[in-house]
Amino acid sequence: MSRLAVTCHAVNLAQGFPDFPAPDEIKRAATSAIMEDYNQYSITWGGKDLRNAISQKAIKYNHIEADPETDITVTCGATEALMAAMLAIINGGDEVIIFEPFYESYGPDSAVSGAIPRFVPLNDDFSINEEALVSAFNKKTRALIINTPSNPCGKVFTKYELNLIADLCAEHDVIAVSDEIYEYIVFDNKKHISIASFDEMRDRTITLGGFSKTFSVTGWRIGFAIAEKTLSSAIRKVHDFLTVGAPTPLQRACLAGLSFPDSYYKELAGMYEKRRDFLYDTLTKAGFRCHMPEGAYYILADMPEGTGMDDMTFARYLISEVGVAAVPGSSFYHSEPGKHKLRFTFSKKDETLQEAARKLEKLNI
Repeated sequence: MSRLAVTCHAVNLAQGFPDFPAPDEIKRAATSAIMEDYNQYSITWGGKDLRNAISQKAIKYNHIEADPETDITVTCGATEALMAAMLAIINGGDEVIIFEPFYESYGPDSAVSGAIPRFVPLNDDFSINEEALVSAFNKKTRALIINTPSNPCGKVFTKYELNLIADLCAEHDVIAVSDEIYEYIVFDNKKHISIASFDEMRDRTITLGGFSKTFSVTGWRIGFAIAEKTLSSAIRKVHDFLTVGAPTPLQRACLAGLSFPDSYYKELAGMYEKRRDFLYDTLTKAGFRCHMPEGAYYILADMPEGTGMDDMTFARYLISEVGVAAVPGSSFYHSEPGKHKLRFTFSKKDETLQEAARKLEKLNI
């Protein structure tokens, strides 16, 4: 969709990357690190200073105690952290529970690691279908993937829902792989909760995070995995053979980002909340039916009635005839509902969203 957007000179609300600058402080830290010759391999599982800072951040924000020497692995983005985690814990024939809608990598990563994905559709309001979730667990279940806040639908899992997941994981001896890359982007006074902060989940959770979304540096590819030392040891072995290590100067720059004051994160969420509201109103006026996201920076919208097209065809039509790019909903679904949805991102400048709004006024279904 991004390539088509370039070809057709469309506004790109498809791929989830900001079109505004990263903070100056973190960019200066990156260039300084390069000029100061932090240009060779760091320790495979991440520089000591960065691991220490991640450990401090985890206890303060996530309420997770993590020994930086044994429990934290710095990776090439949260994407690699997920792949390393899956390869570390999965044996062929294991099953992995994945909530639907899901981030596109979860199914393929399960398959690559030798697992069978078992999809559990969320309810229409994106709450957990308890009966479906309970029935998904069996003797073959090895892991469950959580994404909170969620890409593509912006769901923030509640404490009640996380307690349900925790109880089932403990009962069936299942590992929770918790993707929390959007942890600071939550709206409407919602609270981000890490399932690893629950006592019974401390030793059976792999928490994935990163800096791409928090500091608007999606091209830097610096992420991390937090887990108890036995799980971390396995993750580190896989990580070593996947990528050897994350970029050293950019690790140093992310270390600078972790020193930002709490006001930075409040302003980040506030900025995205205003853009969420603008895009929600824009899409609603254009005939889309939207569920208001509670976090992350996407809106998953039902296509206007009367299009006579599936999601892929309509996405191409939007780009070529209207001038706005979105992602077809079937990218995030294993089942039929995805064929009637599109995902839009509001991780863009106000001017970009305003241009998209002007173009969507031309939509005539």
